[in-house]
Amino acid sequence: MPTLRSALFYKNPKAAIAWLESALGFELAMLLEDAEGNVAHSQLTLGDGTIMVGGEWSAFHQSPASLGGINSQTVHIQIDTDIDAHCARAHEHGAQIIEPPTTQFYGDRTYRCRDPEGHIWTIGQTVATVSREEAEAATGLKITGWQ
Repeated sequence: MPTLRSALFYKNPKAAIAWLESALGFELAMLLEDAEGNVAHSQLTLGDGTIMVGGEWSAFHQSPASLGGINSQTVHIQIDTDIDAHCARAHEHGAQIIEPPTTQFYGDRTYRCRDPEGHIWTIGQTVATVSREEAEAATGLKITGWQ
């Protein structure tokens, strides 16, 4: 199991699971349903990462769709396939592209999208190896802990 897993809450978790599979490439690893067929808990994987997807279950566990689009976090996934094709796939499945694929100072090409319920996702692909010194020169920032 990964050390860190994020949990996301949706008004319609079954639709979210299907969307995450088709648009972003996640795979369903576990699904728990109650007697009425509602999602009680699920886990999806992408590479060596895992997220949990569930329904809204308290005032503190809600979808951005229930909160006027407000996000308290965004999720970043790192892929090793063509980022531009990944972005096109997400867009074809209904993702709102917030920022198109752009090469960043640290050597990744990233894009940002919003899923059908308003969660924001950043997807990255490493396209170049950049040293700390090169990143500092490009940004004017002092960087500590560069790996």
